[in-house]
Amino acid sequence: MPGHEMPGHERPGYDVVVVGAGVAGLTAAVAAAEAGARVVVAERAPSGDAGGNTRHTEAFLRMKSIDEVSDDFEERLLGDFQGHPDPALMVESLRDPASWTAPLRSMSVADPQVVATLAERAGPTLRWIAGHGVRFERLATAFLTTSTTRLMPVGGGLALVEALTAAAGRLGVAFHHETTVRELLREDGRVVGVRTPHGELRGRVVLACGGFEGNAELTARYFGRGGRLTRPVARGGHYNKGEGLVMALDAGAATAGDFAYFHAEPVDPRSGVAEAAIFSFPYGILVNGDGRRFTDEAPGPVDAWYERVARKIHAQPDGIGYAIFDAGGADVPNLSAAVRTDQPAVTANTLDELAARLEIPADALAETVAEFNAACTGGEFRPLETDGLATRGLVPPKSNWARPIERAPFHAYPIIASNVFTFGGLKTNDRAEVLDTDGVPIPGLYAAGELTGMYYTNYTGSTSVLRGAVFGRIAGTGAAGA
Repeated sequence: MPGHEMPGHERPGYDVVVVGAGVAGLTAAVAAAEAGARVVVAERAPSGDAGGNTRHTEAFLRMKSIDEVSDDFEERLLGDFQGHPDPALMVESLRDPASWTAPLRSMSVADPQVVATLAERAGPTLRWIAGHGVRFERLATAFLTTSTTRLMPVGGGLALVEALTAAAGRLGVAFHHETTVRELLREDGRVVGVRTPHGELRGRVVLACGGFEGNAELTARYFGRGGRLTRPVARGGHYNKGEGLVMALDAGAATAGDFAYFHAEPVDPRSGVAEAAIFSFPYGILVNGDGRRFTDEAPGPVDAWYERVARKIHAQPDGIGYAIFDAGGADVPNLSAAVRTDQPAVTANTLDELAARLEIPADALAETVAEFNAACTGGEFRPLETDGLATRGLVPPKSNWARPIERAPFHAYPIIASNVFTFGGLKTNDRAEVLDTDGVPIPGLYAAGELTGMYYTNYTGSTSVLRGAVFGRIAGTGAAGA
């Protein structure tokens, strides 16, 4: 029944109210309970579907080992293009943070202190989670070429959800499932709880309820008409309606991250499975509904470039592209591992037949393939590394793995850019406190996970679950002791 609580038990009054039961909310709940707080978790989904995006992801972690982040960790996060911030304010950022003015404190740029804390606390947080029964290993991924190091929890994000939910239950955390938080309760400038359709839950609040990828109105507001051409990458994203963002903004919160962008993943629109990704496209060509190429399919390792390519797909008519291959795909070891859809490829013995099945102009596709084939230069094909086998004189070029599309049978996959999570969110400090538009912490309000803004132009891969865990734990501990 709505509002049913499990697996913890009810206690009169709470010290900490956690909104959301993904990795950020669960780490917050467990950390707060371990600090001695009385904790309740309000979660929109029923218990069997709780966990947000975490439940459905493989939960890649940008780590060299369980104790060390990747070599490029801070560089990538801070090097993300964030526009052209006021240099006079950026000079201020070199001074003691206590002297920063309000415009700098609330400025929408990546906070070096937040990034440093994430890097410093990543290893200890994973060790702490391991202490609750999760194993971390270096497992195979869908990326045939890679640019960084990764760990994964054995069993993926579901293992995190199950282990941390069990830990919370042992610590007496109460769970109210099918309970959507609609409003923050405020008294004398402090956040003192939340209002749900089933009543009030009072205590210091940790918002960990995801972004707004499941809200068509908000995606249209921030992404324009392109918002309707995306969908959440997994079932958990449909629960992310953005209430946490809206209620915090109503309370005066500042923002961070780019509200016009989202983490884009190339998926098969015919599939309903979580993360039905097509990461094989660098070995073929990409065409739009007009039968024309529109991007370099292989500028570098797929794990570093798939988001930017997915954005180019999103910009095409109707937000769709088609990855086209010939029989040469058999030369790529384990190519099927890079295809996560449960739908079969569209196959044909001729390009004209393939065009008909894809409902794209056959003459345009034939011309596109002929131009591409003529630009291929030959040379050694090394599919598991960036081989520099590039086209010559072609616009746009293909920088690696460029081989003619000429051997039947031909096959193709449709691809759209799915919305893994939204980039725009709340601005927090390194203590996971939500800052107001003067850059001052809002008393009683913390936030962690996808609801917070950290990314601007390009997602630093395999950091989302990690930041949710790190700052969820920090938020829970801080809320318990506030």
